[in-house]
Amino acid sequence: MITIAPIPSDFADWQGLLSLILQAFSYMDAVIDPPSSAHRLTPATLAEKARDETGFLAHDGDTLVGCMFLKPETASLYVGKLAISPACQGRGIGRLLLQAAEAEAKRLNLPALRLDTRIELVANHATFAAWGFAKTAEKSHPGYDRPTFIEMRKTL
Repeated sequence: MITIAPIPSDFADWQGLLSLILQAFSYMDAVIDPPSSAHRLTPATLAEKARDETGFLAHDGDTLVGCMFLKPETASLYVGKLAISPACQGRGIGRLLLQAAEAEAKRLNLPALRLDTRIELVANHATFAAWGFAKTAEKSHPGYDRPTFIEMRKTL
């Protein structure tokens, strides 16, 4: 059974969480430019991220199978590092995490969710669109003269 819950204050398996994110994002390595910011994460920076943002974990029994980090903005709740174990993708875990994000946005009186996804990852664009997100902008990473990611938003 899949459970979704905030990262507990006594969470200690930052290396396991980092491994999950890196495994979930590994398919992007040969596809996106610039490389994913996930490669700059460490167990220490993940712990810091969890202090600064609201992290959620997905477990299948005792096994960590997914995560996301949420950051309140002026008019939306930013969804970042949404990651599902490759072995568990396609089981609805991402949708469960996004339902938790929607509940958190409503709790914070924020009217929308916002996320960024790389321009090359068209399957992600389609998945997020199926979940109710709409493309709102194309943007570039610093130093790039072409769009490198798109912003998507879901009004709640």
